[in-house]
Amino acid sequence: MSEQSEFPDGQYPERPVERQKGPVVLRGDRRDQGSTTDQRLLDSRGPTDWVHTDPWRVLRIQAEFVEGFGALAEVPRAVTVFGSARTKRDNPEYELGRKIGGALANAGFAVMTGGGPGAMEAVNRGAAEAGGFSVGLGIELPFEQGLNPWVDLGVNFRYFFARKTMFIKYSQAFICLPGGFGTLDELFEALTLVQTKKVTKFPVVLFGSDYWGGLYDWIKNSVMAEGKISPQDLDLLHVTDDIDDAVRVVQESYQAWEDTH
Repeated sequence: MSEQSEFPDGQYPERPVERQKGPVVLRGDRRDQGSTTDQRLLDSRGPTDWVHTDPWRVLRIQAEFVEGFGALAEVPRAVTVFGSARTKRDNPEYELGRKIGGALANAGFAVMTGGGPGAMEAVNRGAAEAGGFSVGLGIELPFEQGLNPWVDLGVNFRYFFARKTMFIKYSQAFICLPGGFGTLDELFEALTLVQTKKVTKFPVVLFGSDYWGGLYDWIKNSVMAEGKISPQDLDLLHVTDDIDDAVRVVQESYQAWEDTH
């Protein structure tokens, strides 16, 4: 059976006037009579707004992934520790971060943080002082300082989502010290990826029952009680006040991962 034409009498309309911009075709009012891409590339004069447009941002995003993958590809097994950038050095939580960083280093794990001050600095410092490998993944912000001095390998990112990918891809576990929105963001990102099986054998440890207990109780008594998550989803979280217990959870999960690979 022959295919019938959708146009009457087999008459096709004339091809409209159009302009191509790479793979994009522009017709009608969308047709741009301006300069070509090559011309703008080779002409050193004119406005520089093009470096801030979305297509150029795609290349920047791509570059961040390439740089991140390249820099972190040979990082040994690692644990990411999150915590507040506002933690002062005289705060007991700072000393706690140092001890956790040291304990992870002594257990054979590289330590990865956001690379900033506060709790992140404490963890990087503890790992470095213990002779471990200390990694910092910084982010471009209008406040806070750059990478702390205890980072052995540092990568700075413009985009949070590129940075998040690195934390997940190159970590075997998350440990969350008391922190703010950034820590909560990473926490629930990890829980969602584990719950949906985007990643496996990935423990999430909440360190500090006084700080995290209320959140855990809300998840249990409100979110789970109303059927928004399953009872087994609650097992994705481990609340503790003991450094040895936190390291044990990480080690057991990593061993389970090794056994299946």
